This record gives sequence, C-alpha cells and structure tokens, in this order.
Amino acid sequence: MTRFGLFLAFFWMLALTASAQVRVEVSEYPALSPTASGLFIAGEFNNWNPGDPRFALRRQNNGTYAITLPDTLRRFEYKFTQGNWSLTEGDSDGRAVANRVFERTQAGPAFVRVRIEGWEQKPMYRFVVTEVPANTPEDATLYITGSFNRWNPHDARYKLQRQADGTFRVTVYSDAPLLEYKFTRGSWDAVEGRESGKSRPNRTVTRTETGNQDIEVTIQSWEDLTSTFQFYSVYDLLMLFSCFQGLLLLIAIPSIQNYNRVANRWLVVLIGSSSLFILLKVISGYRDVAQAYTKLLLVPDFIWFLYAPLFYFYIRRLLFDAGLPNRRWAYHFIPVAIQFLAYLPYFLMESKMFQLRIVNQDPVLRGLFLVTGFLALVFNAVYWLSCRRTIRAYKTHYQTSVSYEQNLEYLNTVLIIQAVCLTLWTFLYGLVLVSRLMPFDVLVLAEGSVDTIWLAFSTIIYFLGYVAVHQPEIFKMPQPRLADAPPVSFFEDVVHPLNEPAPEPAFEQDSLPIPVAAVDADQRPGTHKPASAFDLPKYRDSLEAYMRDHKPYTNPNLTIHELASGLKIPPHVLSKVINEGFGKNFFDYVNQYRVEEFKQRMDDPRSRQHTLLSLAFDVGFNSKSAFNRAFKKLTHQTPKDYFQMASEEQPL
Repeated sequence: MTRFGLFLAFFWMLALTASAQVRVEVSEYPALSPTASGLFIAGEFNNWNPGDPRFALRRQNNGTYAITLPDTLRRFEYKFTQGNWSLTEGDSDGRAVANRVFERTQAGPAFVRVRIEGWEQKPMYRFVVTEVPANTPEDATLYITGSFNRWNPHDARYKLQRQADGTFRVTVYSDAPLLEYKFTRGSWDAVEGRESGKSRPNRTVTRTETGNQDIEVTIQSWEDLTSTFQFYSVYDLLMLFSCFQGLLLLIAIPSIQNYNRVANRWLVVLIGSSSLFILLKVISGYRDVAQAYTKLLLVPDFIWFLYAPLFYFYIRRLLFDAGLPNRRWAYHFIPVAIQFLAYLPYFLMESKMFQLRIVNQDPVLRGLFLVTGFLALVFNAVYWLSCRRTIRAYKTHYQTSVSYEQNLEYLNTVLIIQAVCLTLWTFLYGLVLVSRLMPFDVLVLAEGSVDTIWLAFSTIIYFLGYVAVHQPEIFKMPQPRLADAPPVSFFEDVVHPLNEPAPEPAFEQDSLPIPVAAVDADQRPGTHKPASAFDLPKYRDSLEAYMRDHKPYTNPNLTIHELASGLKIPPHVLSKVINEGFGKNFFDYVNQYRVEEFKQRMDDPRSRQHTLLSLAFDVGFNSKSAFNRAFKKLTHQTPKDYFQMASEEQPL
C-alpha cells in the first residue's frame, strides 16, 4: 500500500509539473547564418540575453526547433535570435518586427507553435586579416572586439576563422553608422599595437566606406610580444636625445663665463620644463607605463599654456633687461591654472575608470582635449605674434641707440620652429573639421600630426645646443641696454617696447663744450625759438672733433648715452645732431668711422701681419657678420674685394 501511494504521488507531481510548462516550437524558419551559434529565445524571463545557453532551442527529428519554458509568468514578451542581436528575427523583407507576446488564457500545459518569417538584415562588415606579426604563436586564437560587443576581448561569437589562403576572416553585423574595433588574442594584455609595439588608437570603419566589400586589415604587432629593438622607434630616440640635450644645456649655460644670470634664468626654466614634458610624452606612450600610470598621459598637455609665457619673459629680460610686470606677471599663468582645474576630476578619478574612458574614446574627455587644445593654439599664436613684434621693434630701434649689432638670428630661428609647430597644430584642427564633413579615420592622422608637432618642438632644444657650442656669446652678460623697459600691463610692452627712453642724466650748462645759447633755445623760459634753429654746425663740428681725437668708436659696446656723456650733452640732442647734421642714424654714423679707420689701417704696412677680421675687431666691430654688412653697405664692396684691389691679399 505504501509503494502504491508513492507511485501515485510521483505521477501526480509529474502531471503538475507538466501542467506548469510552456512548450515553444518553431515550425518554419529561414536558413541560419553559418556563423550562428544556434537558435535562441530571449525575453523578459532572461533579461533579454540574446545568446543565453539555458534558452537555446533544440533541433527535433522533424527539423523543427523547440524549447520548454517554466510557466513563471502569466505574460511575457520574447524574440528569436541566432545568438546575438545582430542576428535577430525580422519580417520577410528583412525589416525589424515587434516583440512576440505570450499570455496564458487557461490552466494546463501551453503549446505555442510559431513561424519565423525572416531575419533582420543589419549591415554586414566582413573583415579579412591578410597579415599577422611573424611572432604570432601558431596556436593563437584571434578575436575582433569593439563597440558592437561592448569591447569583450574574447567573445566566441567574433573569433576569426583561418582560411586556406592563410588569411583570417570574421563577419560582424551592426547597424551602427560608425564601428570602432581592435584585434586581440583573447585578452587586453594581448591586443594589437602599432609597428613600434605601442598601443594604437581604435580602428574605425563606416558603412559609407565599405558597402558590402571585404575590409582588409594588417596587424602590425602585438603589444605583449614586442621586442626591445622594436619598442624604441626612431621617433622615440630623437625625442629622448632632445631631453638629454636639454639636460646638457642646463649644466652648460650656468657654467659659461660671465653668463647672463638674470635672462638665462628664464632660459634654463624654459629648457628644463620643455625637456621634462617631452620626456613625459615619450614614456607615457610605453605600454607598461600607460597601464600602470594612465593619468600620466594628461601631464604633457600642460606645456601648452606654460611655454609661451616663459619664452615671452625670457625675451623681455634678454632684450630690455626688464623684470616682471608689477603685480601682473601671474596673469600670464592663469590659463594653465584653469587647465589644471579642468583636468583635476580626471586626476582624482579611479585609475581603472580613467583607463576605460581613454580606451572607449569617451566623448566628454575627447571634447575636453579638443576645446583645451584649440584654446591653447590661439593662446600660443597670440604670444608668438607678440614676441615677433617685440623682436622686430627692437631691431628697428636699436640702430638709434647702439653701435654694435645684436645677434638675434637665433631668436628668429626659434620663432620659425614655433611657427612650424603652430602650422601643424592648425592643420590638425583642419583635419578634425574635415572629418566632421567627410567621415574618415581621423584618429591615425591626428595622432601622426601630434607626434610631428612634438618632434618639431623638440628641435628647439637641438638648435639651442648648436648655438651654445658655436655662439656661446649669446648666453653671456648683455650689452648695455637701450632703455629701461617700462612697467606695463599684459602685452603693452610688446607693442611699443622702446618708445620710452632711459632717464637722461642732468648736465650742467657750463660743462658743455658748445655755447649754451646754441642749445635748444625753445626749452628755456621766455623764448619761442623753434627747436630746429639751434646751432647745428657747431654741434656737428664738436662731434667730429671728438670722434677724431678720442676715437670712441673703437669701443664695440658704444651707445648713444656713453657718447653723449663724453660730449657732455643730452642724448636726445646728440641724436638730433647725427640725424639732421649727417643724415644718418647712430648705428650707421659710428660704423662709418669704423670703416674709415679700417681702411687707414689697411694702408699701413704695419697692418699686413694682421688678418682682416682682427683689424675689424680692433676698429670696434663685434662680429665678422657685422663687419661685412657695414663695410658693404658703406663702400658697396666686400672687404675681400677691397683688399684685392689694394693688392694686399690676406686671409679673412
């Protein structure tokens, strides 16, 4: 009796279980894709997982597919897939269809027989890997990962299949207008890289680029299998050598005898910061460093707003021996402070989350880089124009105050290199703008442009190293300055840096070698004689006599203030005498005496044992180039031609 009771209970429970199930059968369906994992049902009961193995339909002997579901819900929505949402059911024309709905209307077992009309036709991307790195393991399994599978690096649905011709192929279905992807060997540690072995940006493809054609791809390297030789590219070595050059300059410049301590202090800070940021740019691109210290990628960007103010202050101190603008110098560094505040949330962000934002090309982070970079481009362009105007103004005005030629060619060369960087920078944003109008893979081109900008920027340090070896005098103590640079606001000193002369010393009238009555009668009370009526001939004769007797022009550092002090007249009076009495500026007037003195010494037989250059230095020229230019300007001959005409050949 007990056994019979147990037997009845078993069948009762079996019947109860059967009555609580729903059997779903697919009687007709289009052919499945060759890459499909099978036929699946997805719905509210499994959180719409399109490839849940627990809900895979089994193929029956009669060719149909069926599955038995527990009746946990009275009503639910569902759909059929081939393992992912790229291969889901549609109508006979390939269009999307609404979700199916099951609703129990009576007790007892439920049986649902359905027919699949077709498969939703999503765009198809066929990828063909034509070449893999030579060091790829023979048993390696390759995968494609991207925005279409939430960047799963080992998704079995997207495993590449080796073909008889040696290529690897995989098909991706997606209706996204832009597809970002990469290839892996099953993990992010074994992801593809650039030829140098460094991480590469995401590959991208758009539907307009491909149609239904094969997308041929070459994998250049694997990040985890890169050899040491490959790791250090020529680009890396050039950048690292630039950093080493900068380190040598930091040691060499302060060791130069009589070096310009004040101006070169700015130069040392400029070179040091540039070398540091270049070094950080290089090492932050290395795989191990990028993974361990991802936020280091942000640090080199601060050079955008630091370099221009430092270079500006260096020029200001070098040319005008001027200090910082009172209480306003810090304004120049407000942009870099704002940049730091903008980057601060990412510095405080958890490292793994920041890595994901970098890998996934987070639109907010990308937008921050674009906006900050564009503002930095404008910022540097403004400073570049200001520095250029400063140097030009200095060149224009120094001829009225000094007799020596200032060597500013190296500054012009630095400006040219900076202009190249700004041009490449502008080209980069042109690429970004064009990519908005004509979709193409802008990331690779943009990355190449950024690398080129950094490489061009690093050549400034190479050039300064060359100058330090061949023209060390530019780092030495400055010549007597033209005038005090006035304390001005932000860029006011750049516009008119030389308009305000240095304070002139007071002169006693009885110390003047020329009668007082002849000196600027319009400046004395009670007189209305125009300024042009002062006794110009007497001033001119006095100046000529002083130049002839004392030969002040042999001083290579002679300035108008020093000559006026020797004559005991105000500098502005001396300038007026030279301009109106001789029709020259101070620079040409003094060089005229030097050239004449050079000619006289050339005619002296005792000078034959000297070279032309040594004689040029003796008469007051401070460089070979200054001597050649002044001689040709005043005689319309080169010194060598003049020497040959005199039949006294001597090597220059």
